[in-house]
Amino acid sequence: MQHPVGSPLPPPPPSGHGPAAGWSQAAHHPGTHPGPGPAGPPPPAPGFAGPPGPSGPVPHAPAPHAPAPAPHQPAPHPQAPHSPPPQGQHPHPGGPQHAPPPSRDTTGHVQLPPGGPVAMPSPPPAAGTADATATTLAVLLIGPAGAGKTSVAKFWADQRRVPTAHISLDDVREWVRSGFADPQSGWNDHSEAQYRLARRTCGFAARNFLANGISCVLDDAVFPDRPVVGLGGWKRHVGPGLLPVVLLPGLEIVLERNAERSGNRRLTDEEVARIHGRMAGWYGSGLPIIDNSQMDVPTTARVLDEVLARSIASPPQW
Repeated sequence: MQHPVGSPLPPPPPSGHGPAAGWSQAAHHPGTHPGPGPAGPPPPAPGFAGPPGPSGPVPHAPAPHAPAPAPHQPAPHPQAPHSPPPQGQHPHPGGPQHAPPPSRDTTGHVQLPPGGPVAMPSPPPAAGTADATATTLAVLLIGPAGAGKTSVAKFWADQRRVPTAHISLDDVREWVRSGFADPQSGWNDHSEAQYRLARRTCGFAARNFLANGISCVLDDAVFPDRPVVGLGGWKRHVGPGLLPVVLLPGLEIVLERNAERSGNRRLTDEEVARIHGRMAGWYGSGLPIIDNSQMDVPTTARVLDEVLARSIASPPQW
């Protein structure tokens, strides 16, 4: 049906019944120009055939009185071709889609607080007693070789009601493989440096665990006659909240337990006796001492809880 030139265009068809894609709808009144607004689809290229009709494709005829393109109009910049979508996915019809930023709650992006010096645990109320089994603590078990430090520390950490990590100085020190300085071969600058590095590494680990709500128990043969390197070093590495406890059984018990050891952790009887004699200096130091000569590991761990409860209520001066 023909419409006279200059007459208004017929209203657009309802949604869903419009012309097929590719057909031009850009017809204007003669002598007028389209106003600003959202740009419609570009006109088809010359020679482009529309959808096939009853007898074949119908070529587009130029619209009457179509305005000529403005002279010297800069050509649009060509767009870079998009890479094909991955296999099994389909491109979005509205253009490239940008993925939303990752959520802070995404697994693998847990924010961990840095570990600072460990403070003294809060004392219990005046009328109550501290529950050492449910308090986040940093404990240092001191004792000679064969005192049972490692066995008690592991059992105590396993049985607590709060998460607890056992950090063994010997295990960290033995990370060194080639060039390991074995003190049994003689104490020198290399063995001293490796012990100090291991203590500092254990201190860093303890502070990080404590900062994230995990208690720590460390074990070391700290001598009372070397306060700056031994106990003072642990206090610097961990913090003033470190609670030291001494395990000091009798010499006969220490010799029996040392005889059951193997590898470089087994010392000579003379060395064990010398270390045990130096550990006797802890008596009178003010630190809590547990004589576990007649105690098994579970009993020693239970006594350790009692000692720690008293230390929380009245911290030792060291």
